[in-house]
Amino acid sequence: GYANEVGESFRALVPVPVVWASYGVATAYVTADAIDKGRRAATAHAQDPTRVGVAVVDTFVWQGLASVAIPGFTINRLCAASLALLGTVTRWPLSLRRWATTAVGLAAIPLIVTPIDRTVDFLMDSSLRKLYGTPGEP
Repeated sequence: GYANEVGESFRALVPVPVVWASYGVATAYVTADAIDKGRRAATAHAQDPTRVGVAVVDTFVWQGLASVAIPGFTINRLCAASLALLGTVTRWPLSLRRWATTAVGLAAIPLIVTPIDRTVDFLMDSSLRKLYGTPGEP
């Protein structure tokens, strides 16, 4: 699910289509996870197709935000800022600045996961999940 963050980290070194391909991989993961959650919900709640739909939509939206959109944007901006900053404060050659930017992006991935996941939980609980509630609520 975090393939696009790796792609964004390498943006300064690879052609843009490679970065977009990493988004394709991440989106395929999100879609597969949503389908899997739907199948599990269908097995557990065969009489309630609404719960199946909720499982698929909730998973797809959550994963889309927490695994693709927000982390991708975060790493993209972090790498762009670090490349610009390194260009301003160092005399390193461009190739070294690009590799350093890639290292910054890769190092940041594990640091952003938990804060983004918690933020997306809060956003989903405060918005979309209010529309369909939790199981057992009226």
